Amino acid sequence: MTKKVAVVLSGCGVFDGSEIYEATLTLLRLDQKNAIVQCFAPDMEQMHVINHLTGEVCNEKRNVLVEAARLARGDIKAMHTARAEEFDALIVPGGFGAAKNLSNFAVAGADMVLQKDFLAFARTMHQAKKPIGLICIAPTLSAAICGNTAICTIGNDDETAHAIEKTGAIHQNCPVSEICIDENNLLITTPAYMLANRISEAAEGINKLVDAVLARA
Repeated sequence: MTKKVAVVLSGCGVFDGSEIYEATLTLLRLDQKNAIVQCFAPDMEQMHVINHLTGEVCNEKRNVLVEAARLARGDIKAMHTARAEEFDALIVPGGFGAAKNLSNFAVAGADMVLQKDFLAFARTMHQAKKPIGLICIAPTLSAAICGNTAICTIGNDDETAHAIEKTGAIHQNCPVSEICIDENNLLITTPAYMLANRISEAAEGINKLVDAVLARA
């Protein structure tokens, strides 16, 4: 049976939105597996805008949904319109947008607050026992979505792993080519560009994550 998957984006660009390679690899693998995909993003101003050439903060404002539409070729909907009953699974690519726009983890750490529309959707998906895949830095959101029993990975960065455990989740070290599966919470995570040096390395873990999510949907 064809699975319908919600993919939540957080802008466009590794430093202030969704990581473009991670988002593309996720969408590619879902298409290869014949899943039906709908992208969503919050209709809100992003935390800030980064010049990806220099790494400097720009004096301008951008909208998360408008920026994420670049990645989705315009086929994207506002986060508040997502309905859990219409989907079999949820996947969130990484990029610092997950820690700046879907949450404020980048500035608040373990005391973060998640964007309300995203949190409501993700929690409803979890409560409905539908699988969730979180990529790269997005697993920092695990406890907020799945509760303190969540088991996840961002790779092996000690500082980020410690912050995750302060939220109540359990962190497991994991190589870039592998995934961490929390069967009790139907939560699948992978490090991707928390560890990857090449797009092919990120693809190994992301492909396995997508396959694992679809197998449980």
